[in-house]
Amino acid sequence: MSVKNNCFELQGVTNKLIKHNLSWIMLLVGVVLLAGCATTKRSAPEIPEWSFSPDMIFPADQSLNRPEDGVVLSDGRLVVADQVAGLRLVQIDGTSRPFGAFAAAGYVHKPLQLAGGANGVTLDPSGKHILVSDVYRGGIYRVDVASEVTTKIYQHNYGVNMARADRQDGIWFTQSTQNRAEHGQQELFRAVGVAIPDGALFYLPRTATGHLTAAIKLVDGLNFANGLALDEKAGYLYLAETLKSRVLRFNLDVAAGKVSNQTVLLEVNGPDNIELDRHNRLWVASPVRNEITVFNLDTLVAETVFEIKTNESRGLAEMIDARMEAGVSWLDLLTPTLWEPGPGFITGMMLSPDDGPVYVTGLGQALVRLHR
Repeated sequence: MSVKNNCFELQGVTNKLIKHNLSWIMLLVGVVLLAGCATTKRSAPEIPEWSFSPDMIFPADQSLNRPEDGVVLSDGRLVVADQVAGLRLVQIDGTSRPFGAFAAAGYVHKPLQLAGGANGVTLDPSGKHILVSDVYRGGIYRVDVASEVTTKIYQHNYGVNMARADRQDGIWFTQSTQNRAEHGQQELFRAVGVAIPDGALFYLPRTATGHLTAAIKLVDGLNFANGLALDEKAGYLYLAETLKSRVLRFNLDVAAGKVSNQTVLLEVNGPDNIELDRHNRLWVASPVRNEITVFNLDTLVAETVFEIKTNESRGLAEMIDARMEAGVSWLDLLTPTLWEPGPGFITGMMLSPDDGPVYVTGLGQALVRLHR
């Protein structure tokens, strides 16, 4: 019997109790049951299946610099990775400016010598700070959203792909490969082209006085560890292992700074950034396939909700898959054919906190804005 029918029956029973002056206790029971019907949990809103059109490109002038990842602030403004400046603030009308004093904090972008590696961009649970990771040289930066003061809080030996803070101010981060600062870009793409099992997951605790200590390696032997997401309430950590084409799930112990019980949650082509929404759904970006997949953690159903594909890009993706399986580099196939007519290689998505627009991130000069 449906919840709706149950509520109608309870309403009838309660009316009869009132009519016949039965005990106030029984009447109270009926009222409590009716209140339960009124607070029945609503299902999560459905996600549209978007089709790409050029008017989705945002900002229209394509004035960003490699917006690989980013966050949506509570007022609707965006903060995205910027290869030159570290971060860039994008207003609702599409105008933008550098955000945070990254150069003063040690961030470097010298195109002819060292390219800037601003990559993962995440909000801490308080919403007051942004963490930015340098995938080429291993710096982790914390930016105060209100003041824009930027501090390098940790320097890793190798590049850091993504870092996320937990509610106890511990930081969890991924190392995609052992790419050293002096050759960070070249060594990173070497591991993109052919799988090297030197990726890892780390935990960076804080001491009682608040100072960060040395990072602790929790998991190693990963084939290009990439995006990660924390679900502290359920006790899970999710991690994208790009060159194994899978998303891993671990049991998460925030208090101890540990993970355990590694399992394969989802097999999906070349996962990059991942995001967990408030409806218990995991969003996964697949760059080579140029698509976004959403995996419902309650129903265990995955669906593709957005893609930018042509017949040419489909054929190219199949060639890349074959080379990956054979252990042969595919980087010579990394051409605009893979992502056109979109603005760039898809790497992730930014979810508005109020189920507002979804912004697709990438390695071009603009985002793709998906209204819902």
